[in-house]
Amino acid sequence: MFSPSKNGSAIRKCICNARYLSKRYNFLSKLRQSHRCNVQARHCASVSALQRVESYKPGECIHGFTVEKIVNVPELYLSAVKLSHDATGAQYLHVAREDSNNVFSVAFRTTPMDSTGVSHILEHSALCGSQKYPCRDPFFKMLNRSLSTFMNAFTGSDYTVYPFSTQNSTDFSNLMSVYLDATFFPKLQEQDFRQEGWRLENEDNQDPTSPIIFKGVVYNEMKGAMASADSLFATHCQNKLFPSHTYSHNSGGDPSCIPDLTWQQLKQFHASHYHPSNARFYTYGNRPLEESLQQIDTQVLRRFGKIQPDTVVPDEARWTEPREAEVYCTLDPMAADPTKQTTVNVSYLLGRITDPFESFTASVLGTLLVSGPTSPFYKALLEANIGSDYSPVVGYDNSTKEASFSVGLQGIATEDVEKVKDIIQQTFQKVAVEGFDDKRIEAILHKIELSQKHQTTNFGLGLLMALLSCWNHEADPTDHLKINDMVTSFKHCLENNPKWLEEKVEEYFLKNQHRLTLVMKPKENFQQELDDQEAQKIVCLTENLSTNDRQTIFEDGLKLAEEQSKEDDPSCLPTLAISDIDRDIIRTVVDLQTLNNVSVQHCIQPTNGVVYFRAVASLHTLPDELLTYVPLFSSVITQMGAGDMSFHEFSQQEDLKTGGLGVKTYLCQHPESIHKLEKGITLSSYCLDNNTEEMFRLWQEIFLRPKLDDVDRFTTLVRMNASDLAMSLSNMGHSFAMSAAQSNITPVGHFSEIMSGMMQVKFLKSVAEMQDMSPVLQKLQQVSRHVLSTENMRCALNASPLFMDTASLHLERYLSQLPGEGAAHTACMQDIQFNPTMQKLHYELPFPVNYVSRAIEGVPYTHEDFASLRILARLMSSKFLHREIREKGGAYGGGASMGTSGAFTFYSYRDPNSEKTIKAFSDSIQWAVDANYSQQDIDEAKLSVFSAVDSPTAPSSKGMRLFSSHISDEIYQRHRQQLLAVTQDDMVKVAKKYLLKGDKMDGTALLGPANEFTKGDEQWTIKKEE
Repeated sequence: MFSPSKNGSAIRKCICNARYLSKRYNFLSKLRQSHRCNVQARHCASVSALQRVESYKPGECIHGFTVEKIVNVPELYLSAVKLSHDATGAQYLHVAREDSNNVFSVAFRTTPMDSTGVSHILEHSALCGSQKYPCRDPFFKMLNRSLSTFMNAFTGSDYTVYPFSTQNSTDFSNLMSVYLDATFFPKLQEQDFRQEGWRLENEDNQDPTSPIIFKGVVYNEMKGAMASADSLFATHCQNKLFPSHTYSHNSGGDPSCIPDLTWQQLKQFHASHYHPSNARFYTYGNRPLEESLQQIDTQVLRRFGKIQPDTVVPDEARWTEPREAEVYCTLDPMAADPTKQTTVNVSYLLGRITDPFESFTASVLGTLLVSGPTSPFYKALLEANIGSDYSPVVGYDNSTKEASFSVGLQGIATEDVEKVKDIIQQTFQKVAVEGFDDKRIEAILHKIELSQKHQTTNFGLGLLMALLSCWNHEADPTDHLKINDMVTSFKHCLENNPKWLEEKVEEYFLKNQHRLTLVMKPKENFQQELDDQEAQKIVCLTENLSTNDRQTIFEDGLKLAEEQSKEDDPSCLPTLAISDIDRDIIRTVVDLQTLNNVSVQHCIQPTNGVVYFRAVASLHTLPDELLTYVPLFSSVITQMGAGDMSFHEFSQQEDLKTGGLGVKTYLCQHPESIHKLEKGITLSSYCLDNNTEEMFRLWQEIFLRPKLDDVDRFTTLVRMNASDLAMSLSNMGHSFAMSAAQSNITPVGHFSEIMSGMMQVKFLKSVAEMQDMSPVLQKLQQVSRHVLSTENMRCALNASPLFMDTASLHLERYLSQLPGEGAAHTACMQDIQFNPTMQKLHYELPFPVNYVSRAIEGVPYTHEDFASLRILARLMSSKFLHREIREKGGAYGGGASMGTSGAFTFYSYRDPNSEKTIKAFSDSIQWAVDANYSQQDIDEAKLSVFSAVDSPTAPSSKGMRLFSSHISDEIYQRHRQQLLAVTQDDMVKVAKKYLLKGDKMDGTALLGPANEFTKGDEQWTIKKEE
């Protein structure tokens, strides 16, 4: 998976030190033997992860690795061990923590010097078979032979990383073996390169007279990625800010350059980059370190010596004067104002990310500058209502060797570019003089404290991604872990020099000549120009081909298709067995009480001094005509201010006292009936124990005195929301296609389309186009009167044993102040009179790829056939749809699912096809009926389903399945038993009963460019977004 380093959703990497301890320690062989005995003793002893780390000593040698450093980090409840491999120089970081969700990864510094996507295509190809595991696609097959909680691979701008996590020790060893062999000893066959990267092939691979076109998974993935204006802008920004080395290229691959890559170049890149001397190994959790070290050394490292990899990224030569650049993108048909589609952004190159405190300082400063309504750039840029939102690249970014900071606006008129540039410069000048309010700084530091206490189930993975960038450039990753030390140093710097941050603004921005101003403008024929370039590239590669050459292309296509159609033997791969699945769930104790006539679920958990509050406010009294307004109400209600507080003041109190107040739309189908559901909004927040009263006071102000009358503020928020939703189409097109496909099939699908599908996109666009939004605010005021009341409300609290009573008391006081008499209900389920109908929708959008979905009426969660349909969906995805849609069709992804919406749904993602994919959906049903699958295939589908069923749950989320989905432990346990009991006969039966028979309603939806397939079929309704 390509992970662009500079987009709005990019994971913020971390802060580290450049010091790398290379000291080696030599011990007498006798002492080594004695140590090995100690290792074995430690391995056998039943001690905690942290206790094991305490016994290590710097200089100690363990399975060919030398311990360099041990760091205890009490604020994160972990200890880190830094090691290096004696023979190869491979680096290793182990993070010991009392967490059973153990993580492994191996990462390589990958520095491509062109935009052919070599590192990205290698990431895909390496997972297609290896020396020890020579079957086709072992990575995807292991998804079905494992209980992993996470499996993936990522290509960044300067690294490629292969991580997984699992709670099962045998599974950990199995997956590590597959990952190690895939990365160090891949087969890298030419046919895998052609499938995953690019190839020339007849459009119809059965017809040698059909046009020759480009095909390939990565090729189509990057066509889809670069169709996103956000991704395109981010790529240009990085390329032009770092013009001299690897960052000047698109590591994911530019579709115009991908066909320049050869198979030989791919293999050479692997040989030079995927070597232990260029590798960084990471493990996390409570698994003994020695076991991992031994497996890595035995399976891989003993087969290598040390080399000097030529992968160092040099510092960028600093500019002596600022630069400007202009790029283009396609017109966005979903833009609220077609005349305002220009983006302008100013980016500054900062210092190396290898200095932990400097990076920490720059990160905090970046947050102070752009984050939230109280930040100076929010006030200067967003509240001016010149544009729709911040530019796609905004804030501090440490995903490259040298960090950067960016700020700008999108959705502006071209004539406003100079105005935005002036505002940016003036804002920096103003901050350099006036500085920041002390409360703003306090709020940022409060968030850091709260984030340390807030527990998540993917902490190990998050830590890996946070450390990877700085570690990738020879920093000591353990230096970054000392968060409290950096906070203390930050406070000392402010105490010693009250103007310290203002001086940093001068240094980083006002005196910084390495400054890029990037402007992106829409061009009416932009996509057509790309299509013409692609066509010209094909002509250049094919115009001089002989008849024999063309025949070879045709025959190569047939050979690949034949290979893709072969039944593969995965028996070489390790696997868990059904017996490895726990038969019983771990039950969660909840206490249902009534406070002020409101139902409240209490769940006592080890929440680490944090209180978690949720509530559902039902919409059962809301008139139908107001339903479309609920998502907009949810997104703005906490951002308009409340009571006597302006939205600036409210936001500051929110940051000072909580981790944020969240409001979202809520739809829940009853577990026992498709035609019974609960519509509502969810409220969620969390805070330190000692801020609980203040947290509820903020909610109280929203309920009692919401400010839904500030038209200017509302206009800003509407434009931001409309821009975000429209931009999500190219990245989440499959979700919108699935929503549209289900909209006429089930009640949940119908209301989901209204509240979060294409209908909502178009509604929000229409609101953003209004000159006067006062009428919309009046509608939101009506919504608030229906939902902000205890009569429609139920609540949940998760807190520690010692604080639960206090938290409950604060909640009771809060509820006593709210309007309404309460209802003491646990849910407001409505019986919906709904008649499913057939429909086929094509939303024509200027994408170079498609997003396709088909939905068929299914059954509710507790139905006896639900488990069989769920297992069948997974089986069809892995054994049929993956092959047909991804391997043969070239889409980035595709599959089927049976969720709690009551529909059985097919989907594809970044798909060059539409008609073939829809046929594959239908063919998969017949395949399921024909039962051409083994018991092993069924067992693998069950393992894959249980990897989701048994995914870890954080203390903050315990009991939420009952609260949010009305699925009790008893229902969940019964479903578990039904999943385990599914047989081949069961799946054939449900395939015939629900999928094959024509009496079940189904819907099909397509998001993508115009095509002859839907145009020539009267059954399709074509919606042109203009």
